[in-house]
Amino acid sequence: MAVQSPLYVLTGPTAVGKTELALRWAETHGAEIISCDSLLFYRGMDIGTAKPTPAERARVPHHLIDICAPDEPMNVARYVELARAAVAEIRRRGRRVLVTGGSGFYLKAFFGPVSDNVAVPAALREDIEQRLADEGLPALVAELRALNPAGLDALDTANPRRVVRALERCRASGRTLAELRTEFAAQPGPFSDQAVQGVLLTRESADLQNRIAQRVEAMLAAGLVAEVERLRTAGFERNPSAAGAIGYRETRAMLDGALTSEQLADEITRNTWSLVRKQRTWFRHQLAELRPFAAAEATAEGLFATA
Repeated sequence: MAVQSPLYVLTGPTAVGKTELALRWAETHGAEIISCDSLLFYRGMDIGTAKPTPAERARVPHHLIDICAPDEPMNVARYVELARAAVAEIRRRGRRVLVTGGSGFYLKAFFGPVSDNVAVPAALREDIEQRLADEGLPALVAELRALNPAGLDALDTANPRRVVRALERCRASGRTLAELRTEFAAQPGPFSDQAVQGVLLTRESADLQNRIAQRVEAMLAAGLVAEVERLRTAGFERNPSAAGAIGYRETRAMLDGALTSEQLADEITRNTWSLVRKQRTWFRHQLAELRPFAAAEATAEGLFATA
């Protein structure tokens, strides 16, 4: 029986140059691309996400792009299910699999567990949400501390979503956060049955900042404002993950009068750079399995150790 090739994962921060390199690598090595970008899921969000163009997608088959309406929520559990199905489909055709994108939490699924098995009853979730509204965040934090006498470790107790989620899991499971973390770390990841090779593209900060500025100008010239107007009509503001994405939230602010058109490019550029800094930190601390590779020196032939 032939040895199955690894899953190849190519990532890096926004604007580092993933798209063209991924296309060239896939063309060279007979691969199909599985997107791992949490915004490319949404139909109609094309310009502000730098979604591969129809011409680029004609060069190489792409998967998990345009699979959701812009007002439809997406989560990592659904992504894993769809990604596993795409991997199996690609392998049946005897093709290699290249995963590419910059969404760190989704990428983590290829290297380890990303969601636990704690089922939170709807009634419990509603109860905690109501308490948050009635009693405020300090009351939930106090209960969480009582359930975790050894401490809350690095939990951000100023973040209501993090506190609510932690309290839900403790009450639903009857276990402390430390116990839940230990159990979580022992779980197999959804792709632990497959070999994975990961590469992290890097660039110098000044180079990345220039590329971001150029990218923002190109998006605005291509019609980002009109795209946001169309998406508003389609109801994408019902989905905070989509409407709050960089490029979209600033354009909404401009359309609402909170920014001038002259300020828009600078605001998107500034927020994109802030995102890139967070992505770099995430990759460094959460995805140590990735092998750094200078994007300026990367070629389709030498990108991965074996292909």
